[in-house]
Amino acid sequence: MLDFHKNHKLLVGTALFGFLMLSTFVALVPAFQIQQTQPLPSMETFSEEELKGLHIYVQENCMSCHTQQVRNIEMDNTWGNRPSIPSDYYYSKQRQDVWRQSPSLLGSERTGPDLTEVGQRQPGMEWHLLHLYNPRIVVKESIMPSYPWLFEVKEKSKVKNTDHLVPVPEEFLHSSGKQVVASQEALYLVAYLQSLKQAEMPQNPAVSFIPSSKEKEPVDNSVGELLPDGQNLYMNNCAACHQADGSGLSGAFPPLAGSPIVNDENPETLIRIIMEGYDARAEYGVMAGFESTLSDEEIAAIVNHERSNWGNSANAVTVDEVKEIRTFVNSQK
Repeated sequence: MLDFHKNHKLLVGTALFGFLMLSTFVALVPAFQIQQTQPLPSMETFSEEELKGLHIYVQENCMSCHTQQVRNIEMDNTWGNRPSIPSDYYYSKQRQDVWRQSPSLLGSERTGPDLTEVGQRQPGMEWHLLHLYNPRIVVKESIMPSYPWLFEVKEKSKVKNTDHLVPVPEEFLHSSGKQVVASQEALYLVAYLQSLKQAEMPQNPAVSFIPSSKEKEPVDNSVGELLPDGQNLYMNNCAACHQADGSGLSGAFPPLAGSPIVNDENPETLIRIIMEGYDARAEYGVMAGFESTLSDEEIAAIVNHERSNWGNSANAVTVDEVKEIRTFVNSQK
């Protein structure tokens, strides 16, 4: 043993043995174990469009700035309702062929927001298309690069009926009288982003040892009811389109400041728009509804925030009013 460092065969053999053992227990064993992971019952397989969008997401190296992992810490409760688990990546970790597997999408840098639930936070297609064409259109402070090669700028006379137009405000167009058309690759990428929603865990009550699943304390509001924080809910669900100050985005999303719908004495229209979405005016993007994702209390909190800010001064609504409208909406289905 005293000559161990002088016996090159023994030295190299020992190093090789150690390397093989470490590789086996650190890489190979976990790799085989993770192959046994099963999807959650509520998870759906990717459609053909979403799978193509996944490949474009990888091609554009989006995971260099965006993560898809909700950590088991308090600060990550913004990005999902629970910490991420291996089953969340069951369908995204697909083998492309015998030799290649889709790269990990967890990411390590959170230069941009986590995308675990971006399909829930931003369900509208127009928002994503505008964000890809020029992120500053919808998020003024964004440092994300633009992806103009996913779009084509056409003369209005050359636009086809089959083209998917993007409602880009004129101030962001380099040439007047032209329109932006989304490529098929852009539509695939948006389809993938819209599919990113955290699946529900079966029988997953809030537990104290998972900080991100703790119940939030409600806050008091102007009508004396205990409601969630309306401002926080608005910023998480509405501000990206309608802006933090309710000014909207010209040619894409209508303003809420001074809106006759928001200030209407009867709040039914506003509540139904939040629940069912809105697609009645061609000059604005399609808004997806929040009926399945927001509770009556959360909708009431958002409505009251919108009706009492940016110069709006309409009466507050109660949870009972929201419940009554939800019951009516469900009865019409």
